[in-house]
Amino acid sequence: MDSLELTYTVPLVYGEDGTIRIRGSRVTLDSIIHAFQQGATAEQIRDSFSSVTLGDIYGAIAYYLEHRARVDAYLTRQEQAAQEARQMHAQRPEVIAFRERIRLRRRGVGQA
Repeated sequence: MDSLELTYTVPLVYGEDGTIRIRGSRVTLDSIIHAFQQGATAEQIRDSFSSVTLGDIYGAIAYYLEHRARVDAYLTRQEQAAQEARQMHAQRPEVIAFRERIRLRRRGVGQA
């Protein structure tokens, strides 16, 4: 009699930067879960991320549903880190100068 294997390897891996991604792709767990939380089905998520399989998307969602508190804490840390990076980037002198050039251009200053 054939038996079913009752273990499943989660399709998630940690990147060198600590970001969790779908194995074999650059798609982050964050992207999958945010889409899922917005009401997207696994099939709709697959349409947005063609480099991952439907099985991997379902696996990531299943992992999230089984470990919701831990994944939510991870997502919160990721969002905080992203916000800090945006703030640091916005304070760089070349970014400030670039934004000022854009503001002037939008106002029509300096155009011939």
